[in-house]
Amino acid sequence: MVEAVQGAGVVVTGAGGGIGAALARRFAAEGARVVVNDLDGERAKAVADEIGGIAVPGDASAVVGAARDALGGTVDVYCANAGVGSGGSEAAGESVWAQAWDVNVMAHVRAAEALIPGWLERGDGRFVSTVSAAGLLTMIGAAPYSVTKHGAYAFAEWLSLTYRHKGIKVHAICPQGVRTDMLAASGSAGDLVLQPTAIEPDAVADALMKGIEEERFLILPHPEVAGFYQHRAAEPDRWLTTMNHIQQKWEAGE
Repeated sequence: MVEAVQGAGVVVTGAGGGIGAALARRFAAEGARVVVNDLDGERAKAVADEIGGIAVPGDASAVVGAARDALGGTVDVYCANAGVGSGGSEAAGESVWAQAWDVNVMAHVRAAEALIPGWLERGDGRFVSTVSAAGLLTMIGAAPYSVTKHGAYAFAEWLSLTYRHKGIKVHAICPQGVRTDMLAASGSAGDLVLQPTAIEPDAVADALMKGIEEERFLILPHPEVAGFYQHRAAEPDRWLTTMNHIQQKWEAGE
């Protein structure tokens, strides 16, 4: 059991399926009191009923107040997990870019704005951001997703460096392919880049619990991402050339 989450009031957004549902199940198994949030109320209720949690459906950007009430006044752990896997290039429509920014970045900002004052007052709180390896690297064929996941990672990093000495813990989870509806919807780009090493959502939950126990900021369910990230930082042109070769393979339909 992970002592840090036993009895904690936990909120997981986007928890009607995929990674979010796996996180909700694992927190409940660790003895936490879990609020299951999802835009799809029926899916949220199904997961909540399964784990003995509380369903609070609705937009992840505005869930903190209702979740706090459901938990008796205190949110100890907030998992900003809801996300959209927007594909497309620079030519993706304004509405596509706006939705990606709103869900993948601004929902995290709004949650932090609602939670941080109370956490600072009591000197404790935990913010978990489901980012994606795309936030450290990139993803072919998905400019809105890649750019906004970089933003999500940057925001989590900023929260950590700003508040860690005041008792607030921050974790950024950055998996590659995970067998979820989002991966299934990623099409040929996902088949080429993500499917070969895809893992189950439960493996992401396992990695988070280990990261919480070790109080690590960056959580990599795919350990090889660390090497890719180092390569990107040390030799950016060589890394970009490698990624461009993958882009060309995708364009050729190989």
